[in-house]
Amino acid sequence: MEKFDLIDKNRIPLGRTMERQNKIILEGEYRQVIHIAIFNSNGQMLIQHRQPTKRVYPDLWDITVGGSVVSGETPCEAAQRELSEELGFEFDFSKIRPSITANFPTGFDDYFILCEDVKLEDLKLQVEEVKEARWANLEEILKMIDDGVFIGYNTNFIKLLFDLRFEHYRIFPK
Repeated sequence: MEKFDLIDKNRIPLGRTMERQNKIILEGEYRQVIHIAIFNSNGQMLIQHRQPTKRVYPDLWDITVGGSVVSGETPCEAAQRELSEELGFEFDFSKIRPSITANFPTGFDDYFILCEDVKLEDLKLQVEEVKEARWANLEEILKMIDDGVFIGYNTNFIKLLFDLRFEHYRIFPK
């Protein structure tokens, strides 16, 4: 059973954990989640099709990778683990920070933005999690959201992720 460290609003550990199945988080307790959005040099985002057997958002398309920060991990460590597990892609997150953090009622969701020309044929999809992966541009993803086949993110948030990829290129030139 996966466990998550509980933290306060300042991300200070509270010295307590919760199990994945426990949906009760007390007021003032939070957990951490990560997402990774990978963009290629054509301005497309790598997206994944979630397996129909997933408990949350089954059979929908999603941002490149997402997952919970498990007990004892940092968000960077969780991002590295999730990317490796779900897509078989290795990336060293130790020298970067999340590009943006979205707060949700019971936690923090750190979004990492990578600019990498990943070859689809090099990916090793985690069969329990990922049905398929492909590249999509902003308009395609917005249409997928409208059609109900992509997780219902706020469309302005998806546009923001696409805009932030330019900041990544300016800060970390290749």
